[in-house]
Amino acid sequence: MVSLVSSARPSAAASAPITKPSKPLLRRATLSGTIRKSEDAELDIDLMSVPPSPNKKARVTFNPTVEEKVMEVYQAKGRSLDSIRAEVKRTIEAHVKNQGDSEGYDNMKEMFAPRRDEDDEGEGSNVDLRTYLVALTSYTSLLNKNCNGLVKAMLACEWMGRDEAFVKAYVQFLGSLASAQGAYVGSVLGMLVGYFYGIRLSSGRLPGCPDVNREQLTSRIHVALKYLLRLIPSASGILSPILATKFPFSDETKKIHVTYIDNLIRLIEYAPELKSDIFALITDRLVKIDVQMQVDLDDLDDDVAAAIVQAISLNPSRDDDADGEDSDSDADSVTSDEDIHGDAKRIKEVQGNVEKMDAILDLLFTIYSPYFSDPNSVEAASMFETLLGHFSNIILPTYRSRHTQFLLFHFAQTAEHLVDQFAGTCVHLAFQSSRPAVLRQSSAAYLASFVARGAHVPSHVIRTVFELIGDNLDVIRSDNELTCRGPDLKRYSTFYAMTQALLYIFCFRWRDLITSTDIAEEDDPAAFIGQDLTWAPGIKDTLTRTIYSKLNPLKICSPPIVAEFAKIAHHLRFMYVYPLLETNKRIRLSQYSSSQGNGALRDTGNGGNNESWHQLDAYFPFDPYQLPVSKRWIEGDYVQWKGVPGLNQEDDSDDDSSEEDDEDDVDVDDDDTATDGDDED
Repeated sequence: MVSLVSSARPSAAASAPITKPSKPLLRRATLSGTIRKSEDAELDIDLMSVPPSPNKKARVTFNPTVEEKVMEVYQAKGRSLDSIRAEVKRTIEAHVKNQGDSEGYDNMKEMFAPRRDEDDEGEGSNVDLRTYLVALTSYTSLLNKNCNGLVKAMLACEWMGRDEAFVKAYVQFLGSLASAQGAYVGSVLGMLVGYFYGIRLSSGRLPGCPDVNREQLTSRIHVALKYLLRLIPSASGILSPILATKFPFSDETKKIHVTYIDNLIRLIEYAPELKSDIFALITDRLVKIDVQMQVDLDDLDDDVAAAIVQAISLNPSRDDDADGEDSDSDADSVTSDEDIHGDAKRIKEVQGNVEKMDAILDLLFTIYSPYFSDPNSVEAASMFETLLGHFSNIILPTYRSRHTQFLLFHFAQTAEHLVDQFAGTCVHLAFQSSRPAVLRQSSAAYLASFVARGAHVPSHVIRTVFELIGDNLDVIRSDNELTCRGPDLKRYSTFYAMTQALLYIFCFRWRDLITSTDIAEEDDPAAFIGQDLTWAPGIKDTLTRTIYSKLNPLKICSPPIVAEFAKIAHHLRFMYVYPLLETNKRIRLSQYSSSQGNGALRDTGNGGNNESWHQLDAYFPFDPYQLPVSKRWIEGDYVQWKGVPGLNQEDDSDDDSSEEDDEDDVDVDDDDTATDGDDED
């Protein structure tokens, strides 16, 4: 755990007596992991019982009715199970020996093939199929690569919507196949994960079988996965990359994404070993959607982008199953775009991406929230460590991520120690010299934005962050000032990013940097204007040394942030920088730009002699949250921008002239007296 206080942390029994086994102790295994007995895997599906495997002797019973029922169920076309088993064995052996298709082999493949149309009831009845399925389960060891066609047909068969006995027999077949033929484990798992996109309701309405609703169909998928993961522990390592490979493409619909993620979360319940991989996968793909959405919005006119967000907020679609029980998956409903051309089609696509991003984030807030019901719990600590890992490895390196990071923003503010932990992580990353400069700059931006915008960030954390950044700036300045020719973004990019972070924090949280005051009405921000204020120790001295250094950060930092800082600092009688801003107008940055550098936090491109190309972007990752549905999660966490009372837009043009002669310096004594500054501006 990294906090503001600390930025680093260190990171055979004896065998039981063996009785004579009823069957061989050694069984074929091609996987590296242990293969458990199917009985130990606990096929806990709520299905009617099926007769035992043909390999097992039937339990002795004197009830003639039971025996008659067993014989009746396991008959296909008037033939007994033993007859079918013998046929299956002969057919497979003949096919493998001849290495070619045989009529019997082709008939078995056709028997399990899906219906070609709604009126096709298939070649075999439900009972016939189950009998052949049980027979094939006995000989999965024979289904090598030469039987790949039959295995594919069986994996593609319509099994979920059949009766409960068939489903249980099918799941047991999958377990036997995966245990006996390790090469098919990936195919079996891939088939099951393929249903994570959503299941057609028609899959539960098969001829001759009772109707099965979509929730029951989904449950059967997870029962099968749970059974396989318990039977073959090493299957988890195979399943993880399959989940990543089959994750929906970014252009898939909102419902497909939400359904897939819902199934991933359901998987975690019985496969906790995959929890870390699954949450990292979701975050990684969410960031990609986030970036693409932001690029699309930036390409649109501002009014059009605002209209899209407003349209979604006026008609939010939180439909988990809007298509109802009478329609198939959202994947089947494709809107024709032939009548939609040009901008209208583009706007529709962008709106769909915004809705998708909004729905996924709303789902993730809902998923993470229970872990933080008690922020002091072990569960909260573990989940927050997971989120911090996603931040460092996935979110932080992605420059244009716009909304995904608000997961950290919200859950970090559920407790003060989590605020401290997230801020400490940002400080650690920003000051870590071994990291690329662009990541250190981005870390500084995240730190400044979190501290400035977090409504539950206490005053002492704000002052600590300000002090830590200031100390680091002093080190960089003293190491480079003697050799500095002038402002150079490429050479001193980290210095400018950290300075801009301080300016941004000051603009939002200047009141929290005041340690004492004689003002009676402290709840009224206007009361601070024109008063002599006592600032936290070192605040003014640090900024003065930084701003008036040869590195000249006010020329490099984003002009809007510099202008806002200049106005607020002057009106609070904190600092007067307008003469320096006038001087900077005569400086051309291109003459100081070096050919060497550590990179800068801004968009790619060729700025040529354009001055703005040599200045920092106003990049702060927790700028206002725009997604209309999921916005509800952070409404109480967010500090909205409020102009300082007494500063009117009309006065902006007069700042450089009429106020320039008012005062050249404001002498404010620093004081060590501290007061509670939790109130927001």
